[in-house]
Amino acid sequence: MLIVYALEPQLSAQEFRAVLVASTLGPRRPVDEPERLEHMLRHADVIVTARDGAKLVGVSRAITDFAFCCYLSDLAVDAAYQHQGIGRRLVAETRAAAGDSASLFLFAAPAAEGYYLKIGMDPMPHGWVIRRSR
Repeated sequence: MLIVYALEPQLSAQEFRAVLVASTLGPRRPVDEPERLEHMLRHADVIVTARDGAKLVGVSRAITDFAFCCYLSDLAVDAAYQHQGIGRRLVAETRAAAGDSASLFLFAAPAAEGYYLKIGMDPMPHGWVIRRSR
């Protein structure tokens, strides 16, 4: 199996939805709102994909200023492809695209916290949020 990583700023909402559903992110993303998924993609600054042939098996979607900060808002890997280093590589490719001067931030689902520690990310104990209303 050869996984190919690429920047894909024009990733389709249909493929994005499919990998969200095939990963553990589906229940926490608006997978039944295609227009919202399209909006999420078109306003992202960095979209990195992982493909096994033509099949999308992973995606990283981030918002960044390319100079100081990068928010990695989605990291999804098809459950059938997990535990093969794909997520780690998607994070590395996202970091490379954002640049060395940008810190990379993300919010982890509780079940994924151990994964981010394992790939070398540091926890941030002081964070604040205003939650979306829908």
